[in-house]
Amino acid sequence: MLELNKIHNMDCVLGMKQLEDSSIDLTVTSPPYDDLRKYDGYSFDFESTAKELYRITKNGGVVVWVIGDQTLNGSESGNSFRQALYFMSLGFNLHDTMIYEKNSMSMPDSNRYYQKFEYMFVFSKGRPKTVNRIKDHKNTAKRWSKKFNTTNADGTKNERRRELEKEEYGVRFNIWKYNTGFSQTTRDKIKHPAPFPEKLAEDHIVSWSKRGDVVLDPFMGSGTTAKKALELGREFIGFEISNEYVKEANDRIKDLLRQQKLF
Repeated sequence: MLELNKIHNMDCVLGMKQLEDSSIDLTVTSPPYDDLRKYDGYSFDFESTAKELYRITKNGGVVVWVIGDQTLNGSESGNSFRQALYFMSLGFNLHDTMIYEKNSMSMPDSNRYYQKFEYMFVFSKGRPKTVNRIKDHKNTAKRWSKKFNTTNADGTKNERRRELEKEEYGVRFNIWKYNTGFSQTTRDKIKHPAPFPEKLAEDHIVSWSKRGDVVLDPFMGSGTTAKKALELGREFIGFEISNEYVKEANDRIKDLLRQQKLF
């Protein structure tokens, strides 16, 4: 097993091959998309990555795969769906198809509706062992009623209703909206071209893991998953092939690692 709470500067497939079977509780990652597979001069082997993720994920573990499609000749590539189907062919369940809605959009298309979301595929190896659904959806009704029947002595039935208190907040829907842009995804100064919002990583880590679990990001980039895992009391392991981004990510988490060693 490679050292935990460290971003390893290596290809993620080679790195995952050094991890034990069923050793990871949760993966939260966003791989390079389509023609961006040439990532800082490096390539991305999707099928090998998916196979290793299945091997190292614990039974009941979850993989959150944040992905979008390239536009080719005015239409979408559809590779996000192909990847989802491949994960399922390996044995993963498609536990939830979620949407990451952005508060802004990239360059608008001339022949399609403006694009401002990506997919967040939530794959599970069997039934998820940890589910902590976030409750921040404001309920509009304060009370609700439950219908039930009672039986009289002569066998006739009466319909009754019981008024019940409703929680102030209900379970969040599966479309999550976040602010994007360098000044809004994080307060840290970073150069990585495509960081995802810290809150996105936080919400998935809270939802699908518990304190002490091991969280993986095979495409660590600027270190967002590592930072949020440490802040939330999880262990992490990460891989990043770019020397530049490893240095940037380490700068973001060095104080958190120092605090962890102290306490």
